Amino acid sequence: MLGSSKDMGIDLGTANTLIYIRDKGIVLNEASVIAYDKVSQRVIATGTKAKNMIGKAPSNIVVVRPLRDGVISDFDMAAEMLIRHIKTALDGKKPSGLRVVVGVPSGVTEVEKRAVEEVVMQMGAKEVYVLDEPTAAALGAGLDIDSSEACMVADIGGGTTDVAILSLGGVVVSTSLRYAGDKFNDAVVTYIRKKKGVLIGDKTAEELKINVGSALIMQDENGRDIIKSMDARGRDLISGLPKTFKVTNKDMEAALHESMEMVIDAIKATVEKAPPEVAADIAENGMTLTGGGGMIENLDKLISQRTGMEVTMASDPYEGVALGTGKSLDNIEKLKVYANVKKR
Repeated sequence: MLGSSKDMGIDLGTANTLIYIRDKGIVLNEASVIAYDKVSQRVIATGTKAKNMIGKAPSNIVVVRPLRDGVISDFDMAAEMLIRHIKTALDGKKPSGLRVVVGVPSGVTEVEKRAVEEVVMQMGAKEVYVLDEPTAAALGAGLDIDSSEACMVADIGGGTTDVAILSLGGVVVSTSLRYAGDKFNDAVVTYIRKKKGVLIGDKTAEELKINVGSALIMQDENGRDIIKSMDARGRDLISGLPKTFKVTNKDMEAALHESMEMVIDAIKATVEKAPPEVAADIAENGMTLTGGGGMIENLDKLISQRTGMEVTMASDPYEGVALGTGKSLDNIEKLKVYANVKKR
């Protein structure tokens, strides 16, 4: 039974929400942020517009990130944000009779899964399938999860790092770590404060991570480190005045070192839990890296160096989970095996 144009895939991420509509592909990619005026109790912005208000809003405007560490921390705000995102994705049409697949981290509890289902049912869905993110990410990366030969995926998002080995249509072993892109930003803020004596915000930390973030410094043909740098702005902790300073990829390697170790430990732990035959498949086939956090420069090379596995970057790492939720809709019967389903 194939899906219809009323099928929708949602990657409800801690940092970004992506929406996939059958026959159209990804139609929305917005920050998972909502801003409201606490005086008038009115929502004034969602998505990237709301994200740009973080750290700058007056006292009457509250900017909320309703998902923390991959789960809904503010149910009402998450519902409000998702309803608005879905309306945008559907060009303002009423979302009725939809079949929706939502990607959630593999470590979420049944209560947290139900919270996600409730939010999606509230906005008019007919059927909701909750698909764990490693399965969605593997589908999005084009891996054959139905094969008897095991495949491995590490999905590093904003709130969670999900590592899983899949075979015969199911997850054999998995590790879900509530430590990912957001915590990487925190590590950058802490490092800059300690080493440079400057206080920066989350937004600046994220820009540094994207532009000069590095898990491993590579060398040129003469054996010299390849150095990149960018200017950043913050508040000098001694003078209290604004300051512009330089940050290199070497600074970022040091700032992110502990975070990268945690990701590598999660990957090693997953392989260690796998049955010997499955581990043998992974040794031969390697691992696919996906998710926004997986895009840190040379992270694939560092993992390969430290584990001895071949690491391949997914072709669409940022959109992997959303694409996977969309692909899973191609075969609803199989999806019922992969996912939790709730019907109206």
